Amino acid sequence: MAYTTINKSSLNMNTKLYNGTGSNQSITGVGFKPDWIWGKTRSSAQRHVLTDVVRGINKQLASDTTAAETSYTNSFTAFGSDGFSVGTDNGTNMASQTQVAWNWLAGGSQGSSNTDGSINTTYTSVNTTAGFSISQYTGTGSAGATFGHGLGSKPAMIIFKCLSVAGPSWVVYHQSKGATYTLYLDQTSAGGASAEMLNNTEPTSSLITLGNGTSSNSSAPTIAYCFAEKQGYSKFGSYIGNGNADGPMIYTGFKPAFVMVKNTSATANWGIIDNKRPGYNQSDKVLKPNTAEVEATGWGYHDLLSNGFKMKGTDVAMNASGNTYIYMAFGQTLVGTNNVPNNAF
Repeated sequence: MAYTTINKSSLNMNTKLYNGTGSNQSITGVGFKPDWIWGKTRSSAQRHVLTDVVRGINKQLASDTTAAETSYTNSFTAFGSDGFSVGTDNGTNMASQTQVAWNWLAGGSQGSSNTDGSINTTYTSVNTTAGFSISQYTGTGSAGATFGHGLGSKPAMIIFKCLSVAGPSWVVYHQSKGATYTLYLDQTSAGGASAEMLNNTEPTSSLITLGNGTSSNSSAPTIAYCFAEKQGYSKFGSYIGNGNADGPMIYTGFKPAFVMVKNTSATANWGIIDNKRPGYNQSDKVLKPNTAEVEATGWGYHDLLSNGFKMKGTDVAMNASGNTYIYMAFGQTLVGTNNVPNNAF
């Protein structure tokens, strides 16, 4: 079992379930004031809704579309000290529907400009302890431009979205595939070799190098969510499916609370599982970042274990024989700093 310096992971990342009412309401119980909220209506086909402290609470993106950033005054309406408030929008508060919000802590505020690279970020909000930063910058359209992410260690995964232009996909870097490979969060595509995102250059402990494509549209503001791996709390790895109901066990060194998976060998949906849906170790409940569809239950079961997760279904999205999958996972090991037992969730 891996050790960790994060003695309570749920103060940095936490999943919150709530019921929509169709009327303004405050949601509490997150455990901290979130800086990035990713919301989804579970029981109705509604867009994903993503907001963050850098862009502002009323600025919304949807992972299942290539649409530009939109202002919604009745979706997420306020960041709270222990959660957030929602308005009457169906994407975050549809009457009589079940909702989920995944929450991350960055720097606790909008942050300030990072001037480490050739591009100064507009704002960068950083949580170096948990390895998460949010940066907004304006692209140049030229390959080789750089910006500073502020993490102090190399990012293991980066999610980019152009804010002002409708059409460009969400592009994703994952350390298991490297800087010469691009994934697309809004697509079922397996991704492939491309220099458009990072100019075939691995990120460093301070800088991200941009290509001349989606991550650096000329004169266009872009958001980047950057994650560094932290022992006992986060893991960004890969596994090979076996196509068997007794699927592979993926070791993370902690009990996962959130896992997002993508097949990089074949066309397939992205999938998100967490420890709150339904609230015990074995579950078959999956939400798909690339589609507005309702929560799926037909992918087969998966187990969230004390030291990793196990795929027990045979769906191509999670466990096809011989296929390669990348994942991002957050959770909590049982033992923290100085052998102190953790109160994980």
